Amino acid sequence: MSEQQSAFPRRDDDGRIRFLGDLLGVSLAGVVIGMLVLVIFDTAFAWFGAGDFGQANGWLAVILAVWLFWEDFRAWEFGAPRVVAGLVALAMAVVSGLLVAGVVTGLPPLLSGGLAAVTFTVVYALVWFPGVRWLVDRTT
Repeated sequence: MSEQQSAFPRRDDDGRIRFLGDLLGVSLAGVVIGMLVLVIFDTAFAWFGAGDFGQANGWLAVILAVWLFWEDFRAWEFGAPRVVAGLVALAMAVVSGLLVAGVVTGLPPLLSGGLAAVTFTVVYALVWFPGVRWLVDRTT
């Protein structure tokens, strides 16, 4: 029996995501799912008296998006283009997320971290996707 891969996100024969819209859509869906799980856990902890609601770290919502980014990173052949694009995208995404979290410090950690997670996800995708392709085209 053959194993069939899902059709979304659309991938090439090497397992790399083919379209920026797919990468953004799936990764942002992962952040939304992560936020929903955090809200459920934070609500449960607040209900049990283990803290106030909104005190969970919203950055945790980025876990599923990072997993998708890691899988796309692994799908590229090992070499300088994938490493450089990944490091630049990661650095820019972390700095952007931290800047957003710093701007909204008055909000509860769940919300400020969630906004930072969304920013991280969008910046990483927008830098990684064209960056790795551009670098691979330049080196071949």
